[in-house]
Amino acid sequence: MTLLWACIIWVFYPVAFAMLLMLLQYIPAVILLIAAPIMTVWIGIQLNVWVSIVAVFAFGSMFRNPLRYLWTKLRGQNPKLLPELSE
Repeated sequence: MTLLWACIIWVFYPVAFAMLLMLLQYIPAVILLIAAPIMTVWIGIQLNVWVSIVAVFAFGSMFRNPLRYLWTKLRGQNPKLLPELSE
């Protein structure tokens, strides 16, 4: 039951913060980015590995732009930012 409530909170948390300005969304996004692997492992332990794999693909779909940015940074390249974020 705790897993269900944690997943529901994890879904509604970004919806609430999506209404903020882009510059105010960084801290909640980092919290979600850190919580996602923890939630995925928790889902895998409680339910099944296959459900956890589906959760990993859902996570990758939701955070594809931040993950792409981090990947290009890790490769030593300089990724382009949106003009409103580079100020």
